Amino acid sequence: MLTGFGEAAAGNIGMPLSALADRETAKKISPTAVKLFFRLAALWRLSIEQQRVLLGGISRQTHYNWREGKVGPLSRDQLERISLILGIHSGLKLLFADEASAERWFTAANHDVPFGGASPLARMTQGSIDDLYAVRRYIDAWRGMK
Repeated sequence: MLTGFGEAAAGNIGMPLSALADRETAKKISPTAVKLFFRLAALWRLSIEQQRVLLGGISRQTHYNWREGKVGPLSRDQLERISLILGIHSGLKLLFADEASAERWFTAANHDVPFGGASPLARMTQGSIDDLYAVRRYIDAWRGMK
């Protein structure tokens, strides 16, 4: 699993979610957030299209620019999406003893209510931030039961 994420990996950026709307805050944390996202995308072997969807449907050009390190302040929605994704990753690290098991669960068909026979990854890449919240809530609830 990805290491070195500190509090960001836990989905805790040390500030209220409303602070993400502040342009100065966004300007400060956006480059690091994008870098962390791309490290995680590589670990999960996400396609460019999946990455673009997870980031809120960004254009191919924006994706390319961000990959090249040309990152301006992200929107609150984009920062919230990255925070949710990092929280999902952190939750998987806590639930599974090894990365292979986490990856199997993450990419396998799941018949629990939030997934309806699709994988958690497929649910996440439907495009809505609500899909990210659904997977995050499911993992958090599961962790609470262990």
